[in-house]
Amino acid sequence: MQYGELIPVKGGDPIPLLKKKLLIGRRESCDIILRFNNVSAHHCQLTLDSGYWFVKDLNSRNGTKVNGQRITRKRLDPGDILSVAKHQYEVHYDPVELGAAGPPPPDEEHISEILSRSLLDRAGLVRRKRE
Repeated sequence: MQYGELIPVKGGDPIPLLKKKLLIGRRESCDIILRFNNVSAHHCQLTLDSGYWFVKDLNSRNGTKVNGQRITRKRLDPGDILSVAKHQYEVHYDPVELGAAGPPPPDEEHISEILSRSLLDRAGLVRRKRE
């Protein structure tokens, strides 16, 4: 079963979302392999929850963004632009087809995740260690 796809904004083949949990990165062990130097070995993770896709940055060096905003964890709505480092993909899926019912789940990261990080880190001012 296909749970949606990522469409490269600047052209290219769509990337099918074939599992409910997908690891994106440069390593061969990832579910979605992006062979670019600015993509971290394990860059981010996509998770399907209650019919909606969520993305979580895995402390990547060049960050993960949704619609231009750097994120730690965020819900991906259909039509959102996911940026992995500088590579942009339009998110395509149908929440209802994937079992969504009622209002979408909360969109931002969990409060415990936010509070577990320093203010400088939350503001994006902490330098990440190189892999």
